[in-house]
Amino acid sequence: MKFSIFGAALLCGAISSSVSAAITTYSSFIFWGEDVLASGESVATETFNSYNGYYASPLTGSAGGINWSATATGGLFCDSGYFSTNNPVAATFTFAPGVMSVGANIFGTDSLFNIVSAKITVTLADGSFYTASTSGVTGFVGFISTISAISSLTMNAVGSGNVYVTADNLYFGVVPAPGSVALLACAGLSATRRRRN
Repeated sequence: MKFSIFGAALLCGAISSSVSAAITTYSSFIFWGEDVLASGESVATETFNSYNGYYASPLTGSAGGINWSATATGGLFCDSGYFSTNNPVAATFTFAPGVMSVGANIFGTDSLFNIVSAKITVTLADGSFYTASTSGVTGFVGFISTISAISSLTMNAVGSGNVYVTADNLYFGVVPAPGSVALLACAGLSATRRRRN
């Protein structure tokens, strides 16, 4: 009996690691963007520039046809294009529809939106996560899934004193609409004909 339980545990571990192997994590926006474009998607950006002040959860928006919703205990606060929590707690973004590619510039700030050194952790709904130290707005965390859509992303920041997790931009890989794919194909065919003449 013990052997069967051990065998089942090994099988579950193998399945679990193959599922998480379907998500690639990036710390470079350039590499993430190149791979998003190579997959046939385009990059859409939520800059948070149209939000300012305090917002009760959830805060909602849309970029590139992807609807997002953000929640945090105690609400959210946006200032000068920065998205943050109103308290030093984690924030969760959910996406509808789910996305195959998502990334953000994530860092820590104090209560006055001054950038502070922090350790950030970003976790996806399937348990995939990334942890790193960051000290500025150029810190990037991105994910690309090859199997199933990413439905949510939770970000947290910790450091000395009260640290508020903050994002400067949120990026999505967006699949072009079928009509635009056909137009791109026609444009490519037209360009090929011109080169041959």
